[in-house]
Amino acid sequence: MDTKTEFNIEPCNKDNIKVIVDGINDYNLSKVPAIASIWTPLEFVAKDENGIEIGGILAGIGYWNGLEIKILWVKDGYRKKGVGSQILKHAETIAIQKGAEIAMLDTFDFQAEQFYLKNGYQAIGEIKDFPKGHKRIYFSKKLTK
Repeated sequence: MDTKTEFNIEPCNKDNIKVIVDGINDYNLSKVPAIASIWTPLEFVAKDENGIEIGGILAGIGYWNGLEIKILWVKDGYRKKGVGSQILKHAETIAIQKGAEIAMLDTFDFQAEQFYLKNGYQAIGEIKDFPKGHKRIYFSKKLTK
């Protein structure tokens, strides 16, 4: 028996976004209970001796104590000098102290594939030819004390 449902699709406003986020969170938590009650931001900036930003990380720990790395950036001229590795290690250390047991992220082959491999991450999947001629790679790493 086919049931048809009438509905409209519209652009979201802030209230709609909250309903969507709350909806998926409620569903997820009905399947797997949370270990942590909230998103814990782990956002750090590295500055040179003049106070100029030379790098940073935007990450956080979610419901199931996973460190989710959204962005790690290092300014040209400071790359391949250990700055990124130090920023990453700092975030991982804080995450471990807060109970995180795994880290996850994605990057592109033209960004930081080798960087994450060098820092102990394992490629767990990829999307080939996205963007055209490249690949998006998904990484994870077990965090240990």
